[in-house]
Amino acid sequence: MKILLSNDDGVSAKGIEVLFRALSELADVTVVAPDRNCSGASNSLTLLNPLRTTTLDNGFISVNGTPTDCVHLGVNQLLTDPPDLVVAGINNGANLGDDTLYSGTVAAAAEGRHLGLPAIAVSLCSKQEAHYETAAAVTLKIIKALGSHPLPKDQIININVPDIPLSELKGFKVTRLGSRHKADTMTKQRDPWNRDIYWYGTLGTESDAGEGTDFYAVKQGYAAITPLTVDMTAHESLERLATWLSSQE
Repeated sequence: MKILLSNDDGVSAKGIEVLFRALSELADVTVVAPDRNCSGASNSLTLLNPLRTTTLDNGFISVNGTPTDCVHLGVNQLLTDPPDLVVAGINNGANLGDDTLYSGTVAAAAEGRHLGLPAIAVSLCSKQEAHYETAAAVTLKIIKALGSHPLPKDQIININVPDIPLSELKGFKVTRLGSRHKADTMTKQRDPWNRDIYWYGTLGTESDAGEGTDFYAVKQGYAAITPLTVDMTAHESLERLATWLSSQE
């Protein structure tokens, strides 16, 4: 089995190192990851500048691009044969609910699926980085299960794991995405040269975090396993919209 491993925290992040060691127990793993932290990069591509690679002493390949660039470059140029699976993570922090729209981790997995490959995104739901091994163990179990239960061609799996010891993990919950209230407003400050600078505020509070959501599962001590579709069509609105448009003729 061959796995392409990437992330959005950067090629030197602890999470990708832990996951590389775990995945190497069952597969030939190639790491292609950004040369810096690209959190929030979503599905962005580098179109106006050339991409360059650097192979580090540990064999990881560093790219001066986004997570999506890394997966695209890995599959189309750097690997001799296509991988059997694309894995993104382990992200430092959760990718729950509508946060997935901004996530470079989820985007890296989605790019793998766009290229016709099964793909998984995995995140550790804490900034303390205490138990990456728990998230790695969960990822291994899900990968092994995919052997007999493959994903539909238009879906990826988004995994969010509580930052707790594996012995305390209650199990797995298949969930839907929750949602948040809008984020706080941006803050304005001054830099040392007395120029205006701006920072994004904190994440909004949870607005839909009840039973069945990824937020709820993680809070209850479970790993949240959420299937995501790359088809953004609002299918339930097609007929209603067509009826409305025909009435305007």
